[in-house]
Amino acid sequence: MPVKVGLPAPDFTLASDTNEPVTLSSLRGRRVVLYFYPKDDTPGCTTQACGIRDGWERLAPYDVALYGISPDSSTSHASFRDKFELPFPLLADDGHVVAEAYSVWVEKSMGGKKYMGVERSTFLIDEQGGIAAIWPKVDPDEHLDLVIAALAD
Repeated sequence: MPVKVGLPAPDFTLASDTNEPVTLSSLRGRRVVLYFYPKDDTPGCTTQACGIRDGWERLAPYDVALYGISPDSSTSHASFRDKFELPFPLLADDGHVVAEAYSVWVEKSMGGKKYMGVERSTFLIDEQGGIAAIWPKVDPDEHLDLVIAALAD
């Protein structure tokens, strides 16, 4: 079933960059931002992560939990987080099961070759665990402004 605004967010438990499990349903009562990105330490993904880092104080008034999710390992995430001093956790979606549940594991193409990968997308989950907003194919440079505008509504 495709994810849509107004539907319950698919629940999951993933390992964080510190190897601690994070379960979405345990965050009920708080808004949650999940941003799916293709790969640690690549240009667009670094731009997006550092944009969130640089605007981190702008998120503080909204008491939101924010997580980056990609198919990279917890070890890769820890290195990426440390290298760029990211103030938020990164979750390892090994096997892209959660990306598939959120319909962001898609066919992509580069240089005429087709492959499967993560479509950069962001989801705002409300306090009850429902999907409040979806930003598919989000631009890394505009990402944080879109999230903050939705949180402020």
